[in-house]
Amino acid sequence: MKRLLVSILAALSWAAAVQAETPPHGPRAIVERAIAAHGGEGWLEPGTLILAGEAEFYDPKTGAVRSRSNDYRMWREFDRDRQQAHSAEGKVRITARDGERLIFEVGFDGTTTWTERGILPQAEADAYWANNFGFGIIRSALAEGFVLESAPTRNVAGHEVDLVRVIDPGGQPTLFGFDRESGFIRYLGFSSPRGFHERIYDDFVRLPETGWVQAREVTLLYDGVKSNTVFWKQVAVGEPVDAAVFAPPQP
Repeated sequence: MKRLLVSILAALSWAAAVQAETPPHGPRAIVERAIAAHGGEGWLEPGTLILAGEAEFYDPKTGAVRSRSNDYRMWREFDRDRQQAHSAEGKVRITARDGERLIFEVGFDGTTTWTERGILPQAEADAYWANNFGFGIIRSALAEGFVLESAPTRNVAGHEVDLVRVIDPGGQPTLFGFDRESGFIRYLGFSSPRGFHERIYDDFVRLPETGWVQAREVTLLYDGVKSNTVFWKQVAVGEPVDAAVFAPPQP
């Protein structure tokens, strides 16, 4: 009888431990929690985002830093009704400089994609954004037409994350990893023309005036190999951005 009681108690303890490790919510609740954790409605509809910092770009064959940008900037104007995960939306401009030297520049004014070398043909532009765009679709994930699926949990940079697969109305899936403790987005992954693209987010800060949460360190990988890491140092949300910022350079 004593042995039976010990066995029952052990089984109950194991069941309780398993229950404690299992999140008591589904994928929609995980996304809802993340939206609240990142700033709620202000995070869903920021209007604009301006980021400035530094970046390192790595040589995939040697692992060495092949270039550094000590002035790395991004301007974004968001499209609240985004429906496609990996295509250009809204407006964007990214500039990387090392002192006075321009490393690269790319922009999208809502219609045209351009770089420091001129206008990109549509096919090249589509491939470029398919390699890079993906995070913003989380803001539409709870909208009609989107499907949310749970995936097995994993550890990302020492943090347990709940994985949710967000499938847009066109059938394109994107994996998001949500920190089990904070609800912050620590991981992103999707298939791209360049390979399987992943991003790891870290060093989060909350802006006191808006509640906006920003990851200040973002590492980008393709097929498991680090491509570059961005270190954001300045964040501005909802500030006006002149349309000329996104316009293609004049010949």
